[in-house]
Amino acid sequence: MRSHLLNDLTSEHYRRSVTEGVERVAAQLATTDRPFTGVTVDALAPRIDAIDLDRPLGDASAVLDELEEVYLRDAVYFHHPRYLAHLNCPVVIPAVLGEAVLSAVNSSLDTWDQSAGGTLIERRLIDWTAERIGLGPAADGVFTSGGSQSNLQALLLAREEAKSDSLNKLRILASEVGHFSVQKSAKLLGLGQEAVVRVPVDQDKRMWTVALARELERCRRDGLVPMAVVATAGTTDFGSIDPLPEIAELCAQYGTWMHVDAAYGCGLLASRRRRDRLTGIERADSVTVDYHKSFFQPVSSSALLVRDGSTLRHATYHADYLNPRRMVRERIPNQVDKSLQTTRRFDALKLWMTLRVMGADGIGELFDEVCELAEEGWRLLAADPRFDVVVRPALSTLVFRYVPAAVTDPAEIDRANLYARGALFASGDAVVAGTKVGGRHYLKFTLLNPETRASDIAAVLDLIAGHAEQYLGESLDRAS
Repeated sequence: MRSHLLNDLTSEHYRRSVTEGVERVAAQLATTDRPFTGVTVDALAPRIDAIDLDRPLGDASAVLDELEEVYLRDAVYFHHPRYLAHLNCPVVIPAVLGEAVLSAVNSSLDTWDQSAGGTLIERRLIDWTAERIGLGPAADGVFTSGGSQSNLQALLLAREEAKSDSLNKLRILASEVGHFSVQKSAKLLGLGQEAVVRVPVDQDKRMWTVALARELERCRRDGLVPMAVVATAGTTDFGSIDPLPEIAELCAQYGTWMHVDAAYGCGLLASRRRRDRLTGIERADSVTVDYHKSFFQPVSSSALLVRDGSTLRHATYHADYLNPRRMVRERIPNQVDKSLQTTRRFDALKLWMTLRVMGADGIGELFDEVCELAEEGWRLLAADPRFDVVVRPALSTLVFRYVPAAVTDPAEIDRANLYARGALFASGDAVVAGTKVGGRHYLKFTLLNPETRASDIAAVLDLIAGHAEQYLGESLDRAS
C-alpha cells in the first residue's frame, strides 16, 4: 500500500497516474457536444450505489474507466457555451495548473511552519486585491471557501465592532434581492430572526437608498443598533449593483459598518472599461470577492478584505500547539489568526498562477466580453415579443420569461416556463436557471463563458419557446 503514497520513491507513478487522468478529462472536453447528457437521478443513482467501496479495483486505469461511467460522462460541463445557468465559470488553464501543484504539495495555510512561501503568496494577493479595491494602507484580509463564509466573517466583525450590550438590538440592513447567506449568517451569529431588515429595491433591482435611510432612522428612533449595511455589487438573480456612494454616505452618517458583497461583481476590479461601476466600494469596511465566479478560477477561490486589518482580531484564537501568542511578538505570520478555518488549502496559488501568466488585464478582458454578451442578449430579448425581460444587465445576468400571446393566466404561464426549463435540462441541449420575480416564475441566463455567442442565446431562446409551446399545446389538449 505504500506504493500509493506520494513521495520521492513514487514520483514516476505519480506522473503516469496524473497524466492519464488529465488525458481522460481532456478527451472528454474535446468530445463534449452539449453541457449535459440529461441523465436522471433514477438512472445514475443505482450505478453508483452498486459500487462496493470495500472491494477496491487496485488500478488507477480501472478506476478511471469506472469514473467515466459514473461521473465524467454525465457531469455538467460549465465550459460549454450553452451552459447558461448559475454563477459557474469556465476555468483558465493557469489556474488548473495551480490546482494540480497545490494538491500535490498539499500545503496548509493555517500556519507559517506548514506553508512558508504559500503564506506570503496569499498575503501578497490580499494586498493586491485591497489595492484594486482602494481600501487603504491598513487593509488586510484572508482567503475563504466562498462568498457565504466571507459574508459570515464580515458580519461577525461588524457584530463585534458594534459593541452592543444586547444581541436583540442588533440589525443588519440588506437588499431584498441580496444573497441568502446574510440571513443564514445572522442565525449563525446568534441574532434573532428579525435581525435582518430587507430593504426594498428600485426598478433596476438596486437598493433603494431612500428606504435605507428610512430604516436607519427607524433603528435610531427605536433604540436599535444598525450593526451593518450589506450592499451588493452583483446580485445573484439580476447582477444589479447597489448605489455604493450613496450607501457609503448613509453608513458614515449613522456610524454603521458597510459591507459590500462583491462575490459576483469583483470581476470589474480587473476591467479596464467598466471599473467605474464599482465606484464607492473603496469606502467599504469589508468586501467579499469570489475569484471562482468572475476571475475564471476553479472552486474554491474567495476572499474577505477589510479596511482595518486590526478588526480581524475578532476571529483570532491562540492555541499553544498551533499559533501561540509568542509568535505574534516574533512576527511569525500565521494566517489562522485571521481565518474562521484552521486547515486551509493553498487556493491562492491558482490566482497567483493566473496573474503571472495572463495578467489582470487578461482576466478583465474576459469579464468584459461576458458583460458585452449580456447586452447583446438583452437587446435580443427586448426585441422578441415572445419574452418579457426584467432589467437591463449591469453585469452578465438576464432574467426573463416566455409570455405566449394566446395565454393570459399567470399561473399557466408559470407552469409553461417551469416545464420549458425542465425539458431543456432533460434534453441536455442547454442548462438555464430560474427564479421568482414578484411571485412569478422566471428564467435566468448567467453568462460567464466568453465562448458563448449571441447565436447561442438566440438558439436557446428558440428551444425554450418550443418547449413552452409544446406544454401549452398539450395543456389545451388535456383541457378539451
